[in-house]
Amino acid sequence: MRIMKWFFALAVSASLSMPAAAADKETIKLGYAKCAHCTPLTLTPGYAKDINLDVVGFTTGNDVLTALVSKSIDVAQVTYLHYATALDKGFDIVAISGQVNGGSQIIATNDFPVKANDWDGLKKLIAERKAAGKPLKVAASRGNAQDIHMRGAFTKQGINFAKDVEFVNIPNPSDHAQALRRGDVDLICSVEPFATQIQQVGAGKLFTLPYDQPAGKLTNLIVTRSDVIAARKPALVSTVASIVKVNDYVAANQDAWVAVINKVTGLDKAIAEGAIKNLEPDHKMHREKAVAIAKMMREINYINRDVSADVAKFMDYSLLEAATGKSRSELGN
Repeated sequence: MRIMKWFFALAVSASLSMPAAAADKETIKLGYAKCAHCTPLTLTPGYAKDINLDVVGFTTGNDVLTALVSKSIDVAQVTYLHYATALDKGFDIVAISGQVNGGSQIIATNDFPVKANDWDGLKKLIAERKAAGKPLKVAASRGNAQDIHMRGAFTKQGINFAKDVEFVNIPNPSDHAQALRRGDVDLICSVEPFATQIQQVGAGKLFTLPYDQPAGKLTNLIVTRSDVIAARKPALVSTVASIVKVNDYVAANQDAWVAVINKVTGLDKAIAEGAIKNLEPDHKMHREKAVAIAKMMREINYINRDVSADVAKFMDYSLLEAATGKSRSELGN
């Protein structure tokens, strides 16, 4: 009888200790948008040390930002544009790491009468259409990096986005191909892998890569809130470290990146292979360019005030430094 009681007590003790051990591992909720840039984040749980990473997918970067601000998640993959927009609105947001850059393409309808990269021809067409009372219809998903890349590129070429063309907002990038096919728009700045998909399925053709503007190729940024940093900094360091490790992994193993794009988006291998040619893993935070983006966004009235000082202030390099062992000057400052 005593032996049975001993075994029972041992079993109860083991059953109680196992959940406690699991509970000791802190959980960080990481949100991401379902684009080719962002899909590697689904691999981070396998590289996370001493924490549980709960990775949650959202349709757009705006949805991810909303979840962060409402405290539904702890860490968010957004864009430099979202970062500046959030600061403009006075949200509590702190940038802690880069992730992947690039991924923008301006795509035209198949019968578009201007050749690729012919800005002079585009400006002539825009003027003709404007004079005829039928302004060129230009689309993007408002609020994402592709929108600001396109607006910046147009502005640099002397095209007034507010007066010379008609902007069409198509929130879900997966709807871009059909908009071009139907002729709802003339040009659209889309995100990978959907930009590559549009061309591979014959729904449109490349006009240009919109990187000739202050934002360059800067796209994704990892952000959190100040309360999370204050209370859970070691867990955030582990989160950033896992992102850096995954970046290194997909940069060296493109087949793995293709596979994860296919898994998350459902798009085929050929599209994923085309998409990653326009993407660059980069965990650095590029402060000077981020400030330039903020200034450009104010100049084109995308935000209501100049947040360039806030952009510089709310980039916390300490987590990247701890995660990589590198100095701030080596991490994009």
